[in-house]
Amino acid sequence: MMLRLFLALILASPTVCAAAQPRLVELSRLVLTDPDPRFGGLSGIELDADGTRIAMVGDKGILVTGRLKRQGDRITGAELHIADLHDKHGKVLKGGFLADAEGLAFDGQGGFLVSFEGLHRIKRYAAPDAPSRNGPRCPQFRRLQKNSGLEALARAPDGTVYAIPERSGRWKRPFPVYRMRGRRCDARLRIPRRGTFLVTGADFGPDGMLYIVERSFQLIGFATRIRRFAVRGNRIADEEVLMETGHGAIGNLEGIAVWRDPAGSIRLTLVSDDNFSFFQRTLLIEFRVDDAPRLRPRPRPSRSTAD
Repeated sequence: MMLRLFLALILASPTVCAAAQPRLVELSRLVLTDPDPRFGGLSGIELDADGTRIAMVGDKGILVTGRLKRQGDRITGAELHIADLHDKHGKVLKGGFLADAEGLAFDGQGGFLVSFEGLHRIKRYAAPDAPSRNGPRCPQFRRLQKNSGLEALARAPDGTVYAIPERSGRWKRPFPVYRMRGRRCDARLRIPRRGTFLVTGADFGPDGMLYIVERSFQLIGFATRIRRFAVRGNRIADEEVLMETGHGAIGNLEGIAVWRDPAGSIRLTLVSDDNFSFFQRTLLIEFRVDDAPRLRPRPRPSRSTAD
């Protein structure tokens, strides 16, 4: 069905997140609403190479697909469709244990990879309304915590699928990264866990870097952090914090898509999970990564005073 979409465009001047190097420049912020009771709880997002084709998954077992309309640097509209996710027999997924879709990645063949928590697994879909097929597997999935499963899913340029759970089990324990290629799976890669932030989304950029979005919760709301890393063999390197907000600053951002615009800049497009709550919103927000080095101000010449 066609998703009737309400776009609340924030037309103020772009926000610059300058607390870290490199900085992020906010380009678009939209609120998405629809009367369809399935709509909401969006957790994973993917965009194609030119930032036009979009796909998102939600907690009630939906896959939202379509195209974004752009004018200059801004998103001006969208044409989207909602489809129910199905099991291998073609039956609609029902209930949180089976239908809680969290992570999303294009599979490189025109289809989709979707990760679920509840029953921890990755499924492959040739089309939004197609029956599911088995996706990459890891024996370690059986040991994941309840309601803290495969939140983040990303496909590397070489086709390797990366899955990251929301939690690591202990505050000072790094997040495990499950890497799957064919029938092989390993969990030797680790992402350092810092503070109270938990992983909610991931994507590989056209620069080959792994980007993750994380959230932290307090009673006043959610805080968001975006980090990126180079993956070198079995280790993470060159960690950078691109953004870290205060609690209640934006919303419950869970999904991230990374692409390159025609000017050559990296774009980050994120979606928030409204938890089907009256007090939260489904937000689509986009940033440009400003990797240009900042010029240091020249020191002013000292002024001497005569005796």
